[in-house]
Amino acid sequence: MTAKESRVEAFDHLDRTAGSARKRLFIGLITGASILICGLLVLLWVIPYIGLAQIHPTAPWVLGLALAVLVGIVGWASLGLVLNILLGRSLPLTRRLRGLTIKIFLPLMVLLGKILSISKERVRSSFIKVNNELVLTEAGRYTPEQILLLMPHCLQNSRCDMRLTYDINNCKRCGKCPIKELLEISERYGVHLAIATGGTIARRIVVQTRPRLIIAVACERDLSSGIQDTYPLPVFGVMNLRPHGPCLDTGVPMHDLEQALQRFLIDPPAPTVLPMATNPAPSR
Repeated sequence: MTAKESRVEAFDHLDRTAGSARKRLFIGLITGASILICGLLVLLWVIPYIGLAQIHPTAPWVLGLALAVLVGIVGWASLGLVLNILLGRSLPLTRRLRGLTIKIFLPLMVLLGKILSISKERVRSSFIKVNNELVLTEAGRYTPEQILLLMPHCLQNSRCDMRLTYDINNCKRCGKCPIKELLEISERYGVHLAIATGGTIARRIVVQTRPRLIIAVACERDLSSGIQDTYPLPVFGVMNLRPHGPCLDTGVPMHDLEQALQRFLIDPPAPTVLPMATNPAPSR
């Protein structure tokens, strides 16, 4: 085994084993959400049963058959996804199941979490964790031109007057925020780097660069919504650092970002020596 393969396996193992509590939360919520949906579908058959029989004797059974198919799809989707998470490998139809989960289950899981007094951030964090694992099992290796590093605007120093949204190369690299290090990483690895102030600009950047994989840095809310918006394009999420609170002079865990690049690039250069986490320089 080469040193590069060893690093890739170590990254996959670390990402899959870290945050096991978040995985358990996700599995618990998706199981609860699927049971809730199946229960509602059964009620849709039981409640109008008598009324449908007055229309035609077979009408209740036609509706029951249709609802039974839906119950089977929901049950298979949630069971297949849970098995995918536990086994760490793709099963037949799991890509379609991931899409179903992203589009339908996440809002229900947030609602169920609210009922159980579990914060949105914890639910979204568990969703991002599981999404990353599924991306690791499904995504391959890519050339630098096929990877996009997508960053939030709140990384820029709040006192900086430079406009970086449309051209990040306007940065003067003063070192007061993480943009300087990100530019150096993008140049070293040859990957696209862009900043987005919201979902509309993020979608425009994706259309322009046409990546095959996005490595995105953001908070739980923006990462989970971005993963939903860009599906089926795989998005590997890296949680940002918030030493000054949300949306103000945030930071990037550079070590995690570089490890992700090492994992997904076909032939990456040797990693630089970076600290485990990089915080932006205090601006106040």
